[in-house]
Amino acid sequence: METSKVYYTDLRTSPTSNLLDKMERLVKRAGIEQLPLKDSFVAIKIHFGEPGNLAYLRPNYAARMANLLRNNGAKPFLTDCNTLYSGRRANAVDHLQSAMENGYNPISAQCQVIIGDGLKGTDCREIPLNGEYCAAPKIGTAIADADIIISMNHFKGHEQAGFGGALKNLGMGCASVAGKLELHSASQPQIDTGSCIGCNICVKHCAHDAVHLNAGRKAEIDYAKCVGCGQCVALCQYDGAIMGDEDTSERLNYKIAEYSLAVVKDKPNFHISFIMNVSPECDCWNHNDAAIVPDLGILASTDPVALDKACADMVIQAPILHTGNRLSAGHEHDDLCGHDKFHMMHPDTDRLAGLRHAEKIGLGNMQYELVKI
Repeated sequence: METSKVYYTDLRTSPTSNLLDKMERLVKRAGIEQLPLKDSFVAIKIHFGEPGNLAYLRPNYAARMANLLRNNGAKPFLTDCNTLYSGRRANAVDHLQSAMENGYNPISAQCQVIIGDGLKGTDCREIPLNGEYCAAPKIGTAIADADIIISMNHFKGHEQAGFGGALKNLGMGCASVAGKLELHSASQPQIDTGSCIGCNICVKHCAHDAVHLNAGRKAEIDYAKCVGCGQCVALCQYDGAIMGDEDTSERLNYKIAEYSLAVVKDKPNFHISFIMNVSPECDCWNHNDAAIVPDLGILASTDPVALDKACADMVIQAPILHTGNRLSAGHEHDDLCGHDKFHMMHPDTDRLAGLRHAEKIGLGNMQYELVKI
């Protein structure tokens, strides 16, 4: 099997070469200017960070990327989709406010910010895939409409997927709210009657007539009609409609791989990952714990699978920082590697199963050549 090239630069700088300069040289060497950029709408998929979390990527990197793309004739925009959980990014109004608080605005980021799946997370397009786990992934419309996809990824731990990189940013991040429900859940939505206020919005907007109010003015789901689309979860502002049982981590990673394939299907794409501030959990939390490994560098590739594998390999091989984070407390080095919160660091883990599935379905190649610049 042929190998994919992953380009890498460390984080050393000088008065004549800062990190933004190094990032630009890296992506140029990795071939970003070979994309058909002129007059193309380019979606830069990035995580804006939940307010209170400070591990997310600085907007300076996005601004340099946007300027590079625009200088090549592209029309770039920053994007992310709304979250399934109730936080500061569950709808476009709060999401944009959160992005601005974290420095992502047209002035600092040098391009427009567009929430990919609309006001309430219901603006999506189904991409026919006929996958083993997902028949037609539900992708945010603004991302589905883009001509080119570029992912800018903060590589870190993730409490369910094991780690978050290019595939997590693409597959989970580009999914609409209903798509995120499909990714996370092994069952149909449920009603929390204690939180339901009987507002009737889920009844009005259920396309399958599967929701009604009972005599106590609480929502009920007719599971004979429910197709599990997640529209009720997306629309409920009171946590009355909630996810069903969560899927297994392995199946979640399989689904993320298929959603990632749907995002880049028939589109030029490019990916860059930053191994810095490697927090043990996702940037979706409103806090970030101390880093678990040192800052290692920036990597880029046209192959998201090879990129994730290279990043995972570098983190696994890096020394673990005993900095009092939730993973290091009470654990020696060997025990820490197998800790439940960051399984990817254990050599026998199956957290790479998602990458193997991604390779199987033709998304990319786990075999890579690391090219240092």
